[in-house]
Amino acid sequence: MLEEAGEVLENMLKASCLPLGFIVFLPAVLLLVAPPLPAADAAHEFTVYRMQQYDLQGQPYGTRNAVLNTEARTIDADVLSRRCVLVRLLDFSYERYQRALRQSAGAVVIILPRTMAAVPQDVIRQFMEIEPEMLAMETIVPVYFAVEDDALLSIYEQTQAASASQGSASAAEVLLHTATANGFQMVTSGVQSKAVSDWLITSVEGRLTGLGGEDLPTIVIVAHYDAFGVAPWLSHGADSNGSGISVLLELARLFSRLYTYKRTHAAYNLLFFASGGGKFNYQGTKRWLEDNLDHTDSSLLQDNVAFVLCLDTVGRGDSLHLHVSKPPREGTLQHAFLRELETVAAHQFPEVRFSMVHKKINLAEDMLAWEHERFAVRRLPAFTLSHLQSHRDGQRSSIMDVRSRVDSKTLTRNTRLIAEALTRVIYNLTEKGTPPDMPVFTEQMIQQEQLDSVMDWLTTQPRAAQLVDKDGTFLSTLEHYLSRYLKEVKPHHVKADKRDPEFVFYDQLKQVMNAYRVKPAIFDLLLAACIGAYSGWPTAVQVSRGRWEAGPCGSPTGGPFSLVSLESSHRPPALRPLIQNSSETAEGQDAVTRLPSPPHLEGRASLSVAETLNYRAFLCCS
Repeated sequence: MLEEAGEVLENMLKASCLPLGFIVFLPAVLLLVAPPLPAADAAHEFTVYRMQQYDLQGQPYGTRNAVLNTEARTIDADVLSRRCVLVRLLDFSYERYQRALRQSAGAVVIILPRTMAAVPQDVIRQFMEIEPEMLAMETIVPVYFAVEDDALLSIYEQTQAASASQGSASAAEVLLHTATANGFQMVTSGVQSKAVSDWLITSVEGRLTGLGGEDLPTIVIVAHYDAFGVAPWLSHGADSNGSGISVLLELARLFSRLYTYKRTHAAYNLLFFASGGGKFNYQGTKRWLEDNLDHTDSSLLQDNVAFVLCLDTVGRGDSLHLHVSKPPREGTLQHAFLRELETVAAHQFPEVRFSMVHKKINLAEDMLAWEHERFAVRRLPAFTLSHLQSHRDGQRSSIMDVRSRVDSKTLTRNTRLIAEALTRVIYNLTEKGTPPDMPVFTEQMIQQEQLDSVMDWLTTQPRAAQLVDKDGTFLSTLEHYLSRYLKEVKPHHVKADKRDPEFVFYDQLKQVMNAYRVKPAIFDLLLAACIGAYSGWPTAVQVSRGRWEAGPCGSPTGGPFSLVSLESSHRPPALRPLIQNSSETAEGQDAVTRLPSPPHLEGRASLSVAETLNYRAFLCCS
């Protein structure tokens, strides 16, 4: 309150030289004559989604606070300290966000538009670039996101008008806005966040067993299902990695039909793995590999792995990149798959620009770049297929990655391309003389409507790892879908180590925020000053005309005291008959006289402070 008082008074005094009494009294007068607020407009309730808070390998990320109870300001206000800073997405920038943090803002609330599809593409790209920067630094300032509605927009506009008035050039305008403007106290309903213990990350695996001997080569197809963004409850991950899961499920459907018939039952094992915790350094894949390679004697991963194909962000653009940690050697199956991708893209989908991207694994970094690196670390041949050329692209971890960003035709085309290349490797079609421009799967076999329905299901719910419960409907539906086409479908659970946890999640990610309509806090201070000034003005008048005499205890504030009479010319007429020995007082001189007491004060040598004030009020009223 004191900071706000200084802010407003400084602006007023800079703008004008009005008398201080006018500055103090005007807000109180305006408050008394202002109409009361309608009860329906006094408060508004809306849902807010908190920024990420998690620990990874002992390193904290995101906001560390979840409690909010402070007054609202917009990002353009001069003073943001201990204020809830409201900012619309269109006005948001990393520089403004940093300014709010430097001023120790009480909280930051970013207001998102109702539909992301209406947001300009340059704004979306800019925010995608900002999100990793926001999460890279730890902050104690609560950061929330809210979806715009009419009431919230009205709150923002009123707060913006009040904030703008602080910089007005006219002191009268500053006073007027200070006295009449409606402020908003923003209060969250939740409590301080705490770590969630024993949270499980769940993955699901299934297989199609090849026809032939026991030592058949195995092709592993992997995609992580979880999404990631600056706010978990807004992370729908359409392209990253809903598109990858959609392609994995469609490949499971297609090859299950081929493996149903003996003539098309290939001599390859196909292992499908929908991994969890992909956005948290691929924790689900890491533990799955440990369990299959270190803690069991019978696993398809231990025998003869031909290659591992990871699918990540394949729903946009006219490019496809095969990311590898080590270029495949000629004569290997992974090299054959690379050549088949190039052949199918060139002859059947010439609009697709295909390339291989080689990047060595950097074990010094906290996060692996792509999921195939988890397999490469365990010396399994693996690569990731994506339309993104760099793992640092902001599209992989953004709340802007919504359903509208996935192009259905592109997703269908890429699914056909991947299915064609896999089929040509599995059935050795190139060696058998099959023309490269002859498709195996027709458009009727890979239907866009089927992929659309899967994408719609994936993007109707947030899929952040902190929100996907092992007993929730998402995992049960995913497991049921895979069970329709694969054998030995089973979940695989990962729990963080209690002594040295690889990951720690926190709660209070979704809360209800209340915006209470209030007068600015500065007005409480001004009103208190007005009341004090009004109550003390009679005393001030008499002190200016007379004087106080110390009582027996020596100090007016130290104990009882007696009154000193005013000059006789200034005495009210009603008091003159009460003055004893008035004839002994020269006219115009000051006289020290003890005033008579009411009956209950008879015989008292002196009066207490409270009794004296009450007595004075009685004499004045008489």
